[in-house]
Order: sequence, then structure tokens, then C-alpha cells
Amino acid sequence: MAVVVQKYGGTSVGDIDRIKNVANRVKATRDAGNDVLVVVSARSGVTNRLVADAKTLHDNPDEREMDMLLTVGEQETIALTAIALHALDVPAVSRTGGQAGIITDLEHTRARILKIDGGDLRDQLAQGKVVIVAGFQGVNKEGQITTLGRGGSDLSAIALAVAIKADLCQIFTDVEGVYTADPRIVPNARKVDVITYDEMLELASSGSKVMQPRAVEFAYKHGINFEIRSSFNNNTGTMVKGEMESMEDVVVRGVAVDKNQAKIIVSGLPDIPGTAAKVFGALANANVNVDMIVQNIGRGGKANLTFTVSLDDASRAEKAVSGMLDDVSGSNVKIIDQIAKLSVVGVGMRSHSGIAASLFSALAESDINIQLISTSEIKISVVIDLDKADEACRVAHQTFDLDKS
Repeated sequence: MAVVVQKYGGTSVGDIDRIKNVANRVKATRDAGNDVLVVVSARSGVTNRLVADAKTLHDNPDEREMDMLLTVGEQETIALTAIALHALDVPAVSRTGGQAGIITDLEHTRARILKIDGGDLRDQLAQGKVVIVAGFQGVNKEGQITTLGRGGSDLSAIALAVAIKADLCQIFTDVEGVYTADPRIVPNARKVDVITYDEMLELASSGSKVMQPRAVEFAYKHGINFEIRSSFNNNTGTMVKGEMESMEDVVVRGVAVDKNQAKIIVSGLPDIPGTAAKVFGALANANVNVDMIVQNIGRGGKANLTFTVSLDDASRAEKAVSGMLDDVSGSNVKIIDQIAKLSVVGVGMRSHSGIAASLFSALAESDINIQLISTSEIKISVVIDLDKADEACRVAHQTFDLDKS
């Protein structure tokens, strides 16, 4: 008998018929002799509607109250899923994140998991019940409800798989797995059968919407292999696992575009040691994650600093930096939001040269200008104009022959 964790995203439980479909899948897995723990998201559109409702009342809703509000979506889904299983004569019980023992830090709307004690999950599984846990949520040490950020149900599933020592973790979504690019942008994109943690993490943090980056990082840290597959058919998906030597034969595994990006330009900074530390210290205190960073050579005792952040964090970043510069005359903070980040990812880059040259040449031939460049051992990212994003993705995909096996 195996212990299986299955996570179903918002589109997979989008309406009553889809919840019935999930219940049938879960029953089939249980009937095969497995203990099953299910993690579910809010039904598609519910979270966005709740956010919109809150913002009709206040432009900047209190984060604690937003956590209280947004967790309603997942709690609706766990109850409906349990009821659907009861209709199939399958014993099932629902649990909130707090009842499942997911303990987080004190941050609201973007909490980090500190530990999982599992609550009574193991006892319920031992009694033959399917346990349905609300994803995206936990409680802090003060007993306050917290949420794990967008896509947090992925993290809930991986973390619970670690906590209960699951034999298999499956992430069910509306796509069949990880593709070499977004098929909506590149029609001839291919599904990847196996991908490394490193590649999946880079793609997820570069705009691929398949998995939350923190969930991939958690799986990597704890050695949990997991499969990403569709909830609408029985096709095999993409297995995410540790690196094997043969994987380096594929130079570029995939291309991702992130259109939810903003560029912050801070001009007129004092060109002295410690200035950058103060800027990024202010951003850290505001809980803003920074991606690319470029500092210009100082002239006349002044320097400019450019960095990118999520578009959602742009206003918070501007406010944090502006507050730090209140006493710096001649300084200025500017947001440029019509940008996108294009990334090519592959573990084979470690042992193959010329990838950057090929990418830059292909973009130049298509008259696509590069504003910023960032590299890691297995990734090259560039910032480009937003209106060139889709074209750039197709160009990169073709350049590295990703449409071929």
C-alpha cells in the first residue's frame, strides 16, 4: 500500500462537474489500494473575485483581513470535495491548513512554512479515510490564519508529502505537464517527460505558470520527486526529479516569458560604499524580492541603480526606496512597467558554450532590443519590451530547435 498525495488546482475543481471528476479520480486511486491525501485550491476565479470585492471597499485592504477572506475559497472546495466523495461511498474528511498542522511565520499574504506537525492526518489515513486539505493556508504561532502567496497550494501539497512521507506526489492541473514553452504562445511546443529540480525552479521563477517556485524549492530541499499532469485525461505528465548525467545532453530544456515584471530606476544616488546596501535593505524590510540588478558607473559623485521586481511589488518597492531617499537631494525613483523577461533554461548550459551568443544574435535579427541581461549556471534571462515578448519567445524556441525531440 502506497501513500499518495494529489493536488488539484483551481481549474480542476472549477465547477461541480469538475469536482465530481476529481472525486472519481481520487476513488480510483484509493480503490487501487492506496492511502490518499488530497490538497485542493479555490475554484478558478474565486480568489480573484474575493480580491476584487475587498478592493471595492478599500484600495489597500489590511493583509490580516485578506488572509481571513481568501482562505474561504479553499475551505469551500475541501467541503464540496468531501461531500462528492461521500456520494461515491468513499469515507472522507476535510481539514483546513491549520487543522493539518501547517505552522507558518507571522507574515500575512506571503507566509513561509516553519513546520508541519500533521495534525491528525496520519490517524485519519490509517482509518481508511481520504483526507482533503485546504491548500494555500496555515496558521502562525499566534493562531492567526495565514496564506502562502499565489500558487501556495503547490507548496502545501509538497510540504504535506514530506510530512506524511508520501510515496508519490502528483500535481494535477489544466495542462499535461511542463512544455518547452507556453503552447498558447508557441503552438509547436513539446511536453517534456522528465525535468530536473534546477530546471523546473528556473522556469517557474521565470514566468512558467505550471508550479509555484517555492514549492519546487521545497521539493528539491527534501528530495520529493513529483509529477505534473492533467486532471482532464489519463496521459502521463512530467516527472520532476534530481539530475542524472544524461540530462546534460539537452542544452536548453525550455523557454519562459514573464510579463508580470517592472523595472525600477533609482537615479541620483550617492556614489559611495553602502548606498546599494541601504537600497536593498529597504526593499528587504518591505518584503520585496528583487530579480535583475544593474548599477551604472558613477559620475560626479552620483550613480544610477536599475533592478526588476514583480509588477505586483512595484508600488511597494517604489515606496520603500523613496522613503530611504527622503534626505538625498536630487534622487529620483521611476517605475517602467511595459517590460517582460525572457529566459532560456537548461542544465546542459553548464557544459556547452555559445548559448548566449545564439540567443542574442537571434533576437537582434528579429529587431528585438535587450534592456537588461542576467545569467546563472543554467539560465540566461533578458528584459525586453512587453510588446515583443511573444515574438521573442517564438524566436528563442526556434533558435534552440525545441520543437524537435
